[in-house]
Amino acid sequence: MRRVPVIVAMLAALVVAPALYAASLAGVTMPDEVTVSGKTLKLNGMGLRKKFIIKVYVAGLYVEQPSHDATEIVDADEIKRIDMHFLTNKATKKKMDAAWMEGFEKNSPQDFGQLKARVETFAGLFPDMKDGDVIELTIIPGEGTTAALNGEVKGTIEGADFAKALLKVWLGHEPPSEGLKEGLLGR
Repeated sequence: MRRVPVIVAMLAALVVAPALYAASLAGVTMPDEVTVSGKTLKLNGMGLRKKFIIKVYVAGLYVEQPSHDATEIVDADEIKRIDMHFLTNKATKKKMDAAWMEGFEKNSPQDFGQLKARVETFAGLFPDMKDGDVIELTIIPGEGTTAALNGEVKGTIEGADFAKALLKVWLGHEPPSEGLKEGLLGR
């Protein structure tokens, strides 16, 4: 008769386990929620960045109020976070720096002149990325955008204009790929 409690416990674990993780993509699992500055952020969606056939990274977008609308997310005056889990050793600093510059310039062309120095500072925070590296980009209104690599804070870039332009790198009119954008928007 002891089997019944064991079976019940196993079934309960199966029911509870999916609640601990929201999604998996390309071998990367991200939690359903994260807490930042006392606020609970929900995983809005995940997307895969591929370059040709190389899986570069899986990104996850965390927001206070989930939405499928890119403009709504970019404009919301709330805490947001993008997590990037790298899947390759081919994301060199030179390639990443060029990708950051291109992403900002294409998606915020009217603001790029005033953003360029901060984008360069931001790009300078990161070395060559390796398989398993994780970048966390946390936007806190009034404080700025904090960049961390593998849990170590690398720096904070000030300005709501920078934060919006950063989100537009993925959610703007020219994202790295439409599939990545759609995934982050939870579509």
